[in-house]
Amino acid sequence: MELNKLLRKNIALLKPYSSAREEYTGEAMVFLDANENPFNEPYNRYPDPLQKKLKKGISKLKNIDNNKIFLGNGSDEPIDLLIRAFCELGVDNIVSLNPTYGMYQVAADISGVELRKVSLTESFELDSKLTLEKTDENTKLIFLCSPNNPTGNSLNREAIIEVIQNFKGLVILDEAYIDFAPGKSFLPELAKYPNLIVLQTFSKAWGMAGIRLGMAFASPEIIAVLNKIKYPYNINILTQQKAIELIEKKDEVEKWVKLLIAEREKMAVLLSDFPFVIQVFPSDANFLLVKMHDAKGIYNYLVEQGIIVRNRSKVHLCDNSLRITIGSSEENETLLNAFNEFI
Repeated sequence: MELNKLLRKNIALLKPYSSAREEYTGEAMVFLDANENPFNEPYNRYPDPLQKKLKKGISKLKNIDNNKIFLGNGSDEPIDLLIRAFCELGVDNIVSLNPTYGMYQVAADISGVELRKVSLTESFELDSKLTLEKTDENTKLIFLCSPNNPTGNSLNREAIIEVIQNFKGLVILDEAYIDFAPGKSFLPELAKYPNLIVLQTFSKAWGMAGIRLGMAFASPEIIAVLNKIKYPYNINILTQQKAIELIEKKDEVEKWVKLLIAEREKMAVLLSDFPFVIQVFPSDANFLLVKMHDAKGIYNYLVEQGIIVRNRSKVHLCDNSLRITIGSSEENETLLNAFNEFI
């Protein structure tokens, strides 16, 4: 893969902004380089622009080299940066699935780039042949989300590989929910597929949605492009500190995941028993997509009870469906009690 042929010409020629903290290496005692206030340590200092200490922890956690890691303000930042780096306005296009995570469309629209949707099958599976047929010589990116949102299922691994192997552009595999899935991450496959980019996040299994920390894993060449065009200090010091602290609690996170998976399986069975529920779709994520009679009416009823779920009824293939996040056992019990009173 020749990355420069995929890059926008102006990005390939771009001279990136050089922040004060990128112009030296090693230790220092006195910082007089960045026009900072000398008071209110440590928050008076700009954060490490390349998040070296945090990446060291993630490198150990994920068993992947530091130079294959990009950290963003949520996964939405690398999604946006990839489109801006590789897609020329009015020329290039992107291919994505339908239904899937809505930010791919939003990021494409913001950049004025065409996004071509490929429908999942009726059983929410990836049709690799149809996906590849949707591409042309101007297709730069394909976005795949597995486990998929809002359907909850993992996409067929062989179908994903077929897309990666037969597409000449970049394939972005969004694994936001991979910690809840029985299947393995594609992270170990990065060396085999130089056009693959894997997205993960601290928002789901790690319980850190509030600090907004997403990860992109790819070849060093692709990571260098993202570092070249990102804002200089895109990850604030509080986010970096909290993430470093919580990485040390890996065992506790694994317990959370086991509890949520057990709750998910329990809820799938119990929700199926309600007369207004038509189908609870299989899920490898921390939520369930539930098809029911009068989803809008039930959604409004839950709002009145102070319970908020997501109405996905207007989404392709998800008619009359609510997406229900798996909460604590107490929260799930509150939902079930509300459904019992609804009957």
